[in-house]
Amino acid sequence: MFKKLRRTMLFSPANSPKMLFTSQIYQPDCIIFDLEDAIKYAEKSEARDLLVEALKSVDYGDCEIFARINPLYTEFGEDDVRELVAAGLTRIRLPMCEKAADIEALDALLGEVEAQNGLELGLVKIQGAIETPLGVINAFEIANASERVISISFGAEDFTRSLGVDRSAEGTELLLARSTIVMAAAAAGVDAIDTVYSNVKDLEGFEKEVKLIKQLGFVGKSCIHPNQIEIVHKVFTPSDEEIQYSREVLAVARKENIQEGGVVLLNGKMIDVPVIAKARSIVNRAQGLGRIGRLEDEHDEN
Repeated sequence: MFKKLRRTMLFSPANSPKMLFTSQIYQPDCIIFDLEDAIKYAEKSEARDLLVEALKSVDYGDCEIFARINPLYTEFGEDDVRELVAAGLTRIRLPMCEKAADIEALDALLGEVEAQNGLELGLVKIQGAIETPLGVINAFEIANASERVISISFGAEDFTRSLGVDRSAEGTELLLARSTIVMAAAAAGVDAIDTVYSNVKDLEGFEKEVKLIKQLGFVGKSCIHPNQIEIVHKVFTPSDEEIQYSREVLAVARKENIQEGGVVLLNGKMIDVPVIAKARSIVNRAQGLGRIGRLEDEHDEN
């Protein structure tokens, strides 16, 4: 299989039967059913029960399904894990990650739950949500804490509240945190997912932010409304020109045998290992979207 695309992660409250059954029709790459912030304290157990039944009965197709559980230090977190994994969930977003120990605790619990349910060890994967200054400082430690971690995400609302600042339109106060999270993810070999944009009516501002976070190195963005999905997909989908040039790069690299080192010119531009790696990433995304077939020198990624 090609590397999973995670351009869009659509948040949906787990206590909404309508969203549990229909969120996939908006065609996000991923859905995050929320058991944490979107759910009132008194409704958390009921929301979990609804999500369990949905996981057992709804066909979400190719959409990757996550659940944002309650933190393990709450009275709901462990039950979220036990019941959702038993119902078939294989992707968990852990909120408020601040250190490797947070991931390690979930890793240990998942190993126990997998064994109890006769599941392959390591089947369930983790997205660590980084939402505080301490979490940003420890981003690489979090991303590298377990082989289960497939991505880390940024939560700007809690982050700015921790700093005691307002979130601005230009996002100046977020730049260091975003850059730190992207670098940590790249160093650990996992995906970096950006925070939500809360003004769902400001699509122009949203698109500007999506272009910014793509340039910073994020692979996708959390969304809170279906009208944001198309914009993210447009920004993160390679153009025909990018795909064609990337295929030419891979072809000349194969012909000149410089995949592991060396330099060659293509249309007056220098081609070396970093350029080849970028081209391979673009082609991989295009293949994941079904826009092109497989090239002979390409390898599958999980």
